[in-house]
Amino acid sequence: METLEEQNPIAEARRYVANAAEIIVKSKYDPETKLYRDKKYVRIAGDTLWKGCLIALDALLHVRIGKGRPSIEKYKKAAAQRDHKLLSYIVAGYETMHLVMGYDGNKEKKVSDAGFERANAIIDRCAILMPGTVPVPAPTLAAVSC
Repeated sequence: METLEEQNPIAEARRYVANAAEIIVKSKYDPETKLYRDKKYVRIAGDTLWKGCLIALDALLHVRIGKGRPSIEKYKKAAAQRDHKLLSYIVAGYETMHLVMGYDGNKEKKVSDAGFERANAIIDRCAILMPGTVPVPAPTLAAVSC
């Protein structure tokens, strides 16, 4: 029996983005300072966004062949051979979602908003490049009250 990730990786990637939107709300945004209050939830949301992107990227680029976990360099190399726009999205997305949000837990709302935009850009591009996928609309942060 196939998992949702195998049946429709784009829909599964979008589900991760929706989950990240629910997680970031737990950080309790302060409109006065324009910061989220708890970096723990920013980190979790950033990691969730990046994992969603990896689902879409793995389905498109097939870099999980062989032993071990693929490095970002494998994704960048495979994307460079396939589509330069996707490559630029990966580079920016990795930095924003995985490093700045996921590791640093940067609490600035602008950074988190950029992470969501970059996740959607990567997933959208994978959907365009992947024949036979069912388009699924991207969830927005506005859909979840912050």
